[in-house]
Amino acid sequence: MAKEYKNPAATATLIVQREDKLLLIQRKNEPYKDFWALPGGFLECGKETLEEAGVRELGEETGLVTKVEDLILLRVASEPDRDPRGHVIDHVYVVSNYSGTVEAKDDAKDYKWFSFNNLPPIAFDHIKAIKIYMEKGYHYIEK
Repeated sequence: MAKEYKNPAATATLIVQREDKLLLIQRKNEPYKDFWALPGGFLECGKETLEEAGVRELGEETGLVTKVEDLILLRVASEPDRDPRGHVIDHVYVVSNYSGTVEAKDDAKDYKWFSFNNLPPIAFDHIKAIKIYMEKGYHYIEK
């Protein structure tokens, strides 16, 4: 008898910086409704790559436009309990280049550019990704 495997979901999360500020969205839905988070969302299985999901989700939630080649993988978070919806493996990308005007769309209730030294309570484990981003010095890059 063949063994059945239960597979986790996958997400792409985006770190977007403008000058010395970090873009966060306020979540419209549970889990973590009304909390601030990095923009991102679920991979559409069988339809796109993780990078394509990141490009799509950034556009859907913020209106910003980027390209697959402008995403830099920062972190993969695979802890089984990191998301209350189930086992979700998150792939965090730094957006190195983008265009457009930010607006809260889709799952985002609002957006705000936050100073790195004045961040609000943040949903999921996104604060870990932000700390890694800061430790690697990305937040000093001129945009």
